[in-house]
Amino acid sequence: MDDVAIDGSGTSGSDKPRRGRRVRMTGAERRQQLLDIGRTLFAERGFEGTSVEEIAAKAGVSKPVVYEHFGGKEGLYAVVVDREMRQLLDMVTGALTAGHPRELLEQAAFALLDYIETYRDGFRILVRDSPVAQSTGTFASLISDIATQVEDILGLEFKARGFDPKLAPLYAQALVGMVALTGQWWLDARRPKKAEVAAHLVNLAWHGLDGLEQKPRLIGHRKS
Repeated sequence: MDDVAIDGSGTSGSDKPRRGRRVRMTGAERRQQLLDIGRTLFAERGFEGTSVEEIAAKAGVSKPVVYEHFGGKEGLYAVVVDREMRQLLDMVTGALTAGHPRELLEQAAFALLDYIETYRDGFRILVRDSPVAQSTGTFASLISDIATQVEDILGLEFKARGFDPKLAPLYAQALVGMVALTGQWWLDARRPKKAEVAAHLVNLAWHGLDGLEQKPRLIGHRKS
């Protein structure tokens, strides 16, 4: 187990300062502490702007403790991103319950906006560029994972309406990307209100799908 010093300004019942008292953290507690600190710093400064030294200093431990738990900054970052990815995916898949297809679009839009509102730091981390060596955990891979959840729903609707269900993945990426990028903008703008943002997103998506051409054509000069 790890030790962490209690600030000497802490007082007892007699108001006398206690100096040098240390409480022991379990490995799991220390790991969670480092994850919380890393998450905050990565959200504020990004991966490159965050150092192991700063993480360790804020945790009140030496650098080797960070390496012991995560193997380095990259390992800590990967765990933070993985947790945020799972949190968002769980919220989206959990929201897609049942109902009219338009209601499912509303549920998906609200799930993403709920995540952005509740886990701002997590979303800021997800939309930042990931380390070059990391192939997963990027914003693009997140959009792809969520879109996969939507593909089946769109595929059934396409088939029922006489459209080619093989195109469902393309439309799923487009719809989810639209919501995600709007959410990224809304994270800072915070206007209009969440419900209004969701309504406008669904308005564009639903009426776009409702007027979909089975064989869309280009009207400009360029054809390839």
